[in-house]
Amino acid sequence: MAPMPRQISAQIYVGIAILVIGGGLVGGEYFLVKWYPNHERHVRDETLSLRPYRNDSLGIDMQVADGLFGKVENFPGGVRIYRSKFWGIGPSLTITSQPNPDQSAEFSPQVLAKWETQGVSEEIPRYHFERTKIQNRDAVLIQQFKDRAMMLTARVISPDRIIEANCTPGQEDEDLFMEACEESLRTMKVAGPEPPPAVVELTPPARTTPAPGKKH
Repeated sequence: MAPMPRQISAQIYVGIAILVIGGGLVGGEYFLVKWYPNHERHVRDETLSLRPYRNDSLGIDMQVADGLFGKVENFPGGVRIYRSKFWGIGPSLTITSQPNPDQSAEFSPQVLAKWETQGVSEEIPRYHFERTKIQNRDAVLIQQFKDRAMMLTARVISPDRIIEANCTPGQEDEDLFMEACEESLRTMKVAGPEPPPAVVELTPPARTTPAPGKKH
């Protein structure tokens, strides 16, 4: 007669369950506390790491974030740098150059006013205008929501040319890749004579006339 199989006691089942659940909790804690923050930091560092890029035909020299750098396509008057994705839209940077007919080193008040109010007049979502300096040249930075993604536009003027650069994160992490866009655009150097340094006028301190009868 064949021996009857031994029944596994409930305590063994409970012990196995405790081991499995405990191991899962320990693994989850390691993932949340140690591995994932380190992974996020590594991804961020790799995305924001800058590499040199130069285009003599456009008259630019800059640093481009690794997260944006991929394929490079030249076209008449410009270049497109992008990372392709199998699904969705990847990040890209498109730069164009055009002659500056006025040969001015600064944008006119009229065109600045137009750009500043464009978000309201055209009801553009998440529009933000900033006048700034990029590598000591007059420039503007414009953020807007366009084509289902955020876009950061930089326009930089020199007496020879006007550069426009449009950078978008596509469907990647918006905050991280918008930072990559801004860090890249703020490194852009435009060829041509450097603008003169700003002159700071120093006003001598006003001299006070002592009241009558007082000695100094």
